[in-house]
Amino acid sequence: MASEPIRVLHFADLHIGIEAYGQIDPQTGLNRRVVDFLQAFDRVVEHAIREEADLVLFCGDAFKNRDPSPTHLREFAARLRRLLEAGIPVFLLVGNHDLPGMEKRATPLDIFGEFRPLLRVGDHLMVGRREAVHRIRTRRGPLQLISMPFPVRARLLKDEAWRNLPAEELDHKLREALHLLLQRMLETEIDPALPTIVAGHFSIEGATYGSERQVMIGYDVVLPPSMFQHPAIDYVALGHIHKHQVVGDGSPPIVYSGSVERVDFTEEEEPKGFCWVEVRRGDAQWRFVELPARRFTTLSIDLRNASDPEMAAIAQIRRAASSVREAVVRVHVRIRPEQMEGLREARLREELEKAGAFYVSGIRIEREEISRLRIALGEVERLTPMELLERYLESRDPPPDPERRARLLRAAEQLFARGED
Repeated sequence: MASEPIRVLHFADLHIGIEAYGQIDPQTGLNRRVVDFLQAFDRVVEHAIREEADLVLFCGDAFKNRDPSPTHLREFAARLRRLLEAGIPVFLLVGNHDLPGMEKRATPLDIFGEFRPLLRVGDHLMVGRREAVHRIRTRRGPLQLISMPFPVRARLLKDEAWRNLPAEELDHKLREALHLLLQRMLETEIDPALPTIVAGHFSIEGATYGSERQVMIGYDVVLPPSMFQHPAIDYVALGHIHKHQVVGDGSPPIVYSGSVERVDFTEEEEPKGFCWVEVRRGDAQWRFVELPARRFTTLSIDLRNASDPEMAAIAQIRRAASSVREAVVRVHVRIRPEQMEGLREARLREELEKAGAFYVSGIRIEREEISRLRIALGEVERLTPMELLERYLESRDPPPDPERRARLLRAAEQLFARGED
C-alpha cells in the first residue's frame, strides 16, 4: 500500500463548442461562451498542477459534437499539453458526444492517442474508447483504471438481431453485456492489491438529469448502482449527467463530477466544478471543488399594479444589478393588456445591457392568456433542435408539467436520433 493516497482530479462534460447565449469575443475570435468553457478547463489544469495531481481523469464529452473545429481541437490540445509538461498523466474517456457516426471511424480524442510516441509521453496520455483495464504509474504508486466509455450497441451486442428488439429488451441486453464485461475484468484482469477506479460515461438509476437530455447524442442506457458494488472497486468516476451528485449508498462512492460550466437555464441553480479524489486500496476520500461558472439569472417582474410600467420595470432591473452583471439573463414580465402601450422591450434590453448583462436571452411578456418569448437575433441558428423545443415548451402558458415535459423531450430525442441514423 502506498504511504500516501493517490491524488486524482476527476472532471467531465467540457462540451467545447457550445455557443448559445454568446457572441464573438474580438480578442480571441472565439464565441464568448466557448471562452467560458475553455476558462473552466484552464482552472481545472491550474488546480491539478498546483495540488500535484497524480492523474487527471476526464470522463467524456470533450466537445459539443463529434466534429469539432480545428480551433476547438487546438484549444483542447493546448491545455492537455500543460498537464503533460507538468508530468501529470491524463486519461481521456470517450463520451457519447465524442462518438463518430460509424463504429470504425475515429473519435476526436483518438488523435491524441496517436501522437503519444511523438510527444514522448508514454503511458502519460491514454484514451479509453473500449471497455478495458489500464494500469497507470503515478508518482505516488500504481493505479488501476477500468474504462467504460459510452456504450455502443454495435460493439457490445454481436448478434445483429438486436436491431429488431423492442426498447425494453434492448435495454436489458445492453445492461447484461456491460455487467458481464465488468465482472470478467474484475475477476480475471485486475490486481486486487492495487487501488481501482471505474471511469464511466452513462446513466445510473436514481441520478437526476439536467440539460444533457436536451443535447443528447446516441442511445442512452441506464445501469443499476448495484453493478459497481464490488470489494475491488474503490471509486466510480462518472461523466454524462451535468448535475454533480452521488448515486447509490456510497460504498463505493459513485460520483458524477457534473459539467464544468452551465449550459442553459435548467442549470441556473447548479454549482459547477470537479472532484478531487484521494484513493488508497480499500478507501477513497473525495470532495467537490466548485468553479466560478457563468451565472444564469431569471428576473421575474410583476407590473400589474404599476402606474408607469416601464419605469417600474427599469427600477426593478436596477435593484437587481448585482445579479444581472456578467450573467446570462432572461426576463419574465407580467402585465395587464391595457398597460402594454407603456412598455417598450427595447428599453428593457437597453437597461439590462447598461447593468452589465453578459447576454440577454429573452423577454417574455405575459398578459392574460398570451405568452411570447423573444429570442435574440441570430441565436436561432446556433440552437440545436432540442434546445429550440425546450424554448418552445418554456414559452407555453401554462408550461407543461414536469412529467409531461420529460415525456415530450424523450420522444423528440428518439425522433432526432432516428433522423441521424
